Amino acid sequence: MSDQQRSALTPGGRAEHLSRLRAATAEDPLDVLVVGGGVNGAGAAFDAGTRGLSVGLVETHDWASGTSSRSSKLMHGGLRYLQMLDFTLVAEALRERDLLLTHTAPHLVKPIKFVFPFFKRVVDRAFIGSGVMLYDAMQSVGRKRAVPMHRHLLHDKMLEVFPGLDGEKAVGALEYYDAQVDDARFVMMLVRSAAEHDAAVANYTTVVDYLHEGKRVIGARVRDEETGEEFDVHARQTILAGGVWTQDQQELAGADAGLEVLASKGIHITIDRERIPAVPDTGIITQTEKSVLFIIPWDEYWVIGTTDTAWTQDPRDVGATDEDIEYVIEHANAVLADDLTREDVIGVYSGLRPLLQPVRKNTAGGSSSSTKVSREHTVMEIEPGLTAIAGGKYTTYRVMAEDVVDFAIKDSQPGRPSLTRSIPVIGAQGYRALVRDKQEISRRYGFDEIRMDRLLYRYGALLSDVLALIDEDPDLATPLEHAPRYLRAEVLYAVRAEGARHLSDVLERRTRLDYETRDRGVAAADEIAALLAPELGWDTPAAQREIETYRAFIEARLAGETTASDSEAAARIASAPEVPAQN
Repeated sequence: MSDQQRSALTPGGRAEHLSRLRAATAEDPLDVLVVGGGVNGAGAAFDAGTRGLSVGLVETHDWASGTSSRSSKLMHGGLRYLQMLDFTLVAEALRERDLLLTHTAPHLVKPIKFVFPFFKRVVDRAFIGSGVMLYDAMQSVGRKRAVPMHRHLLHDKMLEVFPGLDGEKAVGALEYYDAQVDDARFVMMLVRSAAEHDAAVANYTTVVDYLHEGKRVIGARVRDEETGEEFDVHARQTILAGGVWTQDQQELAGADAGLEVLASKGIHITIDRERIPAVPDTGIITQTEKSVLFIIPWDEYWVIGTTDTAWTQDPRDVGATDEDIEYVIEHANAVLADDLTREDVIGVYSGLRPLLQPVRKNTAGGSSSSTKVSREHTVMEIEPGLTAIAGGKYTTYRVMAEDVVDFAIKDSQPGRPSLTRSIPVIGAQGYRALVRDKQEISRRYGFDEIRMDRLLYRYGALLSDVLALIDEDPDLATPLEHAPRYLRAEVLYAVRAEGARHLSDVLERRTRLDYETRDRGVAAADEIAALLAPELGWDTPAAQREIETYRAFIEARLAGETTASDSEAAARIASAPEVPAQN
C-alpha cells in the first residue's frame, strides 16, 4: 500500500482502522493512544506517527467538529499578545507560522494582509507602530522572511488600500502581514498525515472509560458510535487532547489532579464580499474594549469576529445569540464607511476557546510533580500513563504536539525525537509543481482562475486525486446546483478520502456551506446526500434521515440566533442533534 493510499480515510478503511485499534491488547498495546480529534490531538497523532511509534487516534464526533473548525481561520503570531508582554508566545507563533507558509503546509496556509486603522493620529501611530515594528523584527531573527515588512499608510493611501474604511474616523493606518487557514480542512489533513504514517484513526468513536492496572492508565474503552460496539484499546501511553472537554475526561478517568479549562465563546458572522470594498486579500484588525475585531477576506465573503464571553452551558450546544451578532455588527460599523445591518449577514458560526486556568491541586493539596508549565501551554501527567495538554494557540499546535509526545514517552520510548519540523503535512509535496501547471490544468478541465485557486488551496498536491475522479466520470466536474463554488467531485472525494461519515460532515467541515450560503447549505443537502448515499450504504430512508436531521439542526441554530441568552440558544441547539441517532 502506498503512503497516499494509506492516508485515504475511506468508508471501508474506517473498519480496518477500528480493527487495528481493537487489536491493541494488553499483550501488544499501542505505543500511544490520543483522545481528541481537534488540532492538538491530530497534531499529536501525526507527531507520534512520524517517530515510528504505533499510534491510535479517536474522536467522539467528526474531525475538528469542536473549537478547531470554528476559529478566526488565522495562523498568526498574535499581535495583541505583545501588549501583554508575552514575547515568548509571539516569537514561537511567528516561527511556526513561517514554517507552515514555507515548508510544512504552503498549500493550506497562505499570507494575508491586514490594515490596522489609527483613530488618534500621534498616539496610535506611535503605540501601534512600535508594536508592529517589534512584531516584524521578531520575524526577521535568524531566518528569511516569509511575508513582507509592514508599512505606514497616510490617510489617502489607507483609503486606496481599503476604501471601505470610514475615512472620517480613521486618520491613517498601518499595513502588515499574517497568514490564514481553513481550520477544519487543516485538521483533517493532519489526521490523514497521521494515517499516512500508519496511525489507526477513527472518528465517531467515543471514550466511555479509561482502563487501569492499579493506578496506571493502560488505555481506554471506546464505543463505535455507528454500531454501538464497545471494545478496549490498550496503550503504553494515553494522551488527552480534549480542549473544553478536558475536565470531563479527567473525571471519567477518576483523576485526583488535573488541568482546569474554562470555555469562552467566540462567534463570527459572514458578509458578502462585495458589501465592503477593499483591495483583494486585505482585511482589517482593530481593537475593541474587550479584545480585537477582525474583518477577514475569504473567498466570496468576509469573516467578521469575534466575541469573548464566558460559556457555562454544555460545550456541545454552543451557539450565537441575537446580542452576540449585534455586538459584532456594531463593532464592525465603528470602522466601516457604510453600516452593516442584520440583513447583510449570510451566516454565523460559534466556537469555544479553551482557557487554561492554574493547575488543579491533588487531594493532598500539592501540585502534580509531573507537570510541564509554560506561559504558552501546559502538559500534565493526570495519572500514570495518562498525559493531558491544554492552552496554547492554533498556530503553535506543532510545538504543543511535540511537547506532549516528548513528555508522554520520556520514560517508555526515550530517544525518539520529533520530525514534524521537517516532514510536511500531506498535500504539500508536489503542490508547487501543480501551481506552476495551473493554467494548463484550468484549460484541460474548463476551470476559471478563481476555481483553480480554490481547488489548489483546498487540496494542494492531492488535487490530482480529485481530478482523477473527474477523468473517470466527467459529470463530476459539474458544480453543485445550489452550491456552485464546489464540484460534485469534491463531495465524492470527501467521503472516499477525507473521512466524511454524515451529511453534516460535508456541509460544515469538508465544505463550509453552513455559513457560506444564506440557507446554511439546506438547498444543497439533497444533491450532496444523493452522492454520499451509495458510498456510505444509505438506503432511501437513511438518506432522508440525514437530510431531515441537518435541516432541523440548521433551524435550531437559526432559532438560537434570535434568543437573548446563552441558555436559550443552547436549549434550541440541544433540541436538534447534528447527526441522526444510531438505529
